[in-house]
Amino acid sequence: MIYLDHAATTPLRSVAREAMEPFLGHRFGNPSGLYALGRDAQQAVDEARAAVAACLGARSSEIIFTSGATESINTALVGIAYAMRRAGAGDHIITSAIEHHAALHAAGFLEELGFQLTVIGCDASGAVSLDELGRAIRPETILVSVMLANNEVGTIQPIADIADLLRARRAPAGHRILLHTDAVQAPAWLPIDVETLGVDALSLSAHKFGGPKGTGILYLRRATPFHPLLLGGGQEMHKRAGTENVAGIVGTAAALQSASSGTAERSRRVLQLRNRLRDGILAAVPDVQVNGCQQNCLPGILNIAFGGLESDALVAALDELGIAVSSGSACSSSTWEPSHVLMAMGVPIRRAVGSIRFSLGETTTDAEIDAVLQLLPRAVEAARRQFAGAPT
Repeated sequence: MIYLDHAATTPLRSVAREAMEPFLGHRFGNPSGLYALGRDAQQAVDEARAAVAACLGARSSEIIFTSGATESINTALVGIAYAMRRAGAGDHIITSAIEHHAALHAAGFLEELGFQLTVIGCDASGAVSLDELGRAIRPETILVSVMLANNEVGTIQPIADIADLLRARRAPAGHRILLHTDAVQAPAWLPIDVETLGVDALSLSAHKFGGPKGTGILYLRRATPFHPLLLGGGQEMHKRAGTENVAGIVGTAAALQSASSGTAERSRRVLQLRNRLRDGILAAVPDVQVNGCQQNCLPGILNIAFGGLESDALVAALDELGIAVSSGSACSSSTWEPSHVLMAMGVPIRRAVGSIRFSLGETTTDAEIDAVLQLLPRAVEAARRQFAGAPT
């Protein structure tokens, strides 16, 4: 299998596996236990929290472990918005049209609860406009959520500039407008420092950077208004109830430490592979276009629109050849449901429904790119034949 879907999930790093193994066996204690086995587990969680905080330029007390990015994003948006409204700060939230559904659906849920919601657009490259964001801010604005790097086209957003804008637009009542960012795709490719970014909350998912599935990270700046979503025990400093996933937390910390090292060199190597894949596809396959920018974006993501086919058919054809990629849209013969990201970018629907995301990782090799370029034209031809023969 040639795996080119690293934006979906990544292989477990050996350092994470090794760090987790004892906690899946003899070091199985509950961190809430007062006896030695429990204290051992609590110490492991504390050490992992300190390691994650160091990777992000944060304090240990600002790191909350969750079940994944979906929980982290929901916790940040709902927990902060509810606390801010309860304090009388306001009830207006801003997010962007290219966010992951975890953020868009959480924001929509808040709207159902009576919050005001503004969804701003993006340009053809997938970049959010600071001017549009500035125009969307109101006196009652309390929270902005914009992702650091897009999961479908890789565009990197100006989060530090957004933070500066929000600081300059302090509400008339005196409260700050808080900023959350979904940084799920960034580890291993970009240095992440919460002070440099200027964010109040940041969400991560371990399996996107070589950690275990089912574990996430929420950075929550000290003194940020917040109400927990999960209630019960006092775990995670009373911000997220529930017995800690010790093995997952330990593996997450080990993976993040590994991913945070050597990002510049890793990015340079993978960018060369991505550009070679892009140029090879453009040269070998007719009627194709690149979606999104190719400059200010993650090095491993390449979103390509193939004319004359539906993306699901091409994904299946490539799978038969041993190549794993993902569809940029969900479509069927009866219903067209193109990627919300591509539609927000203004990509025509016929192009959007034939779009494929290739996402390379640090394990991707030159030989794999050569093989993909050799096999892809055959898969495209098969998918186009299927599309041409499909009933209208």
